[in-house]
Amino acid sequence: MNPRPSIAFAKFAAPQTAANRKGTVFVLSADDGGLSDAARAYDPGKTLERAFPVAEFTGKFAGVVEILAPEGASLDRLVAIGAGKATGLDEYAWLKLGGTIAASLRKATDVAVVLDLIGASIDGKDAANLAAGILLRSYSFDKYKTSKDKDDAKADPKKPAKISIHTTDPAGAKKAFADAEAVIDGVLLARDLVNEPANILGPVEFAARAKELETLGVKVEILAEKEMKKLGMGSLLGVAQGSPRGARMAVMQWNGGKPKESPIAFVGKGVTFDTGGNSMKPASGMEDMKGDMGGAAAVTGLMHALAARKAKANVVGIIGLVENAVDGHAQRPGDIVTSMSGQTIEVLNTDAEGRLVLADALWYCNDRFQPKFMVNLATLTGAIMVALGLHYAGLFSNNDELAERLAAAGQATQERLWRMPLGAEYDKLIDSKNADMKNIGGRYGGAIIAAQFLQRFVKDTPWAHLDIAGTAMGSPSNEINQSWGSGFGVRLLDRLVRDHYES
Repeated sequence: MNPRPSIAFAKFAAPQTAANRKGTVFVLSADDGGLSDAARAYDPGKTLERAFPVAEFTGKFAGVVEILAPEGASLDRLVAIGAGKATGLDEYAWLKLGGTIAASLRKATDVAVVLDLIGASIDGKDAANLAAGILLRSYSFDKYKTSKDKDDAKADPKKPAKISIHTTDPAGAKKAFADAEAVIDGVLLARDLVNEPANILGPVEFAARAKELETLGVKVEILAEKEMKKLGMGSLLGVAQGSPRGARMAVMQWNGGKPKESPIAFVGKGVTFDTGGNSMKPASGMEDMKGDMGGAAAVTGLMHALAARKAKANVVGIIGLVENAVDGHAQRPGDIVTSMSGQTIEVLNTDAEGRLVLADALWYCNDRFQPKFMVNLATLTGAIMVALGLHYAGLFSNNDELAERLAAAGQATQERLWRMPLGAEYDKLIDSKNADMKNIGGRYGGAIIAAQFLQRFVKDTPWAHLDIAGTAMGSPSNEINQSWGSGFGVRLLDRLVRDHYES
């Protein structure tokens, strides 16, 4: 992978020192195209500002103009980034500005960012969010690329950029960034997990990655097939029976809140590869099914984030890990399985497997921990992408307060959710003449029917289901993400916990 930039914070340099700085300098310009005095100190000859009209640079948000330093100058490059309206910069805007800077780094290794803007009051949190945006955009998954050229093989690896962010409050920025970096590390962990190929990351290997969170103080238990069979998890184990790679369930606990206070819980679907089973998927695009564990990746990344920033909350994260494969032992359409709840399920389509995994994971979570609420995440249905495209995840809930808080967290982080309906009319579509229910309904409303299925395994506990099929993998790239695996859900759920559930 590309080396991760190192971030430091510093006071604005004195004019004489600034003018003689080496390396690359980034400055910000509002939509009037002007630079602050602190920014001009790095370019006393106003060379950059003279280039604005020629480059048609007006300070429009995320616009970029750069100049190579003239002969004799200390700097290598001077770059202006448009910030748009100085009074309209929220948390996500600072993330995007950081991403824009990261995209413009090129091969620079010595970088200064002058965080000053006419008409704006910039605090430590703004600086931290800009730094977080740099890290998010700098991520790439290239660990399996090898050098094809002998000369390249001998070359030194790319050096990480050393980025110094100059601000009025470096101490406050450093403190805020320590908190933000914990969350970013959780996002990057989730991206890594989704991007890993299935031959490397199966259920056992994924469980081992979850186990590593113990170094942060997370209590992690791994349930193997023997334990799950004893608990009666026939729904989850039925999905796994066609694979030689054993099923696992990782149970993660972060106890940062008050002793004996009921936890909040997050549950993730972890199908490390999904062939569709005997209801096999078409070959075209099946390689993407290595990402069918995006929900489990998000829950694991969230638990990392909460532990790393020492969140003052009691949180449970549970992920059901299986591979949905095909062999002579694989589940057949028409099979009937018994879930941990005791409810029987007629499996009419083995490619509707994620809900079978979540049925037992949700029931286990509720039965053992009796949480205040449960939120599950799953790359569950193609139908949600038909409904919402790739920019929103589907939100289904039996509790208005929880749904509203999730939607607000989505707006704040721009990991956006759109609430979808639940109702008795849809629930009837999964009634079965041969069992308590079947795992598919009719042709229409597929995402809703999947949510109705899950609702049968949560009792009266406040619950929300996030269908992230369109946002966790293969979603459109943007200023802070160029990765196929986006890490969607980590920032969203961290914000939910931060805003409402910390003591």
